[in-house]
Amino acid sequence: MSDVLRRAAAHVVVDDLAAPVLDDDARHHLVRVLRLRDGEVVTVTDGAGSWRPCRVRGGEVEPDGDIAFVPRRANPITIAFAVPKHDRPEWIVQKLTELGVDRVVVLEADRSVVRWSHDRAAKNTARFRRVALEAIHQCRAVWLPSIEGPVDAADLLSDAVIAEPGGRAMAAEDRAIAIGPEGGWSERELAIARDRVTLGESILRVETAAITAGVRALGFDPGV
Repeated sequence: MSDVLRRAAAHVVVDDLAAPVLDDDARHHLVRVLRLRDGEVVTVTDGAGSWRPCRVRGGEVEPDGDIAFVPRRANPITIAFAVPKHDRPEWIVQKLTELGVDRVVVLEADRSVVRWSHDRAAKNTARFRRVALEAIHQCRAVWLPSIEGPVDAADLLSDAVIAEPGGRAMAAEDRAIAIGPEGGWSERELAIARDRVTLGESILRVETAAITAGVRALGFDPGV
């Protein structure tokens, strides 16, 4: 990570890096919450790899350097998970974004307890994207993860390894890892999956397994 990104007083997403304009939430965060003064350095990003340094001026930001670009990793990392109860999906999306996972997929598995209607799915996906947006402010990332789903687990498992007790150890080539529901994978899903990997001897909750898989997958990436 660039020293400028690391040391800036804040980091926010804007639509246009050539002429950055803060939205109401970002302005409130910089001016009312952080109480930044004129002249302080902040960084702005488009969430698609580009960013630039700016300075606070009168409640807005003015460019104070060139636009830079950080390439995305050559082999993106996907973490997919069956929807757990309550607010845990938001927490999973937040932490996977902070870690730097490239793609987050919400699954509906055969034994999923939580299932969303079409309208609820659209609202939840939009909320997850807002959570991811707020998370990159915190972690100074310049890439927003792709947030997808919910999708039928069977549509993804042929291209992913699944977390399953008794599986093999994770390896560098495991770039898409799927976490099943609390009731476990069905026999049909176990048969479809490309392979099975273990995340340890314990039976983990969905959110713990998702973060563990993300950390392990990123640990194989020399660019992280």
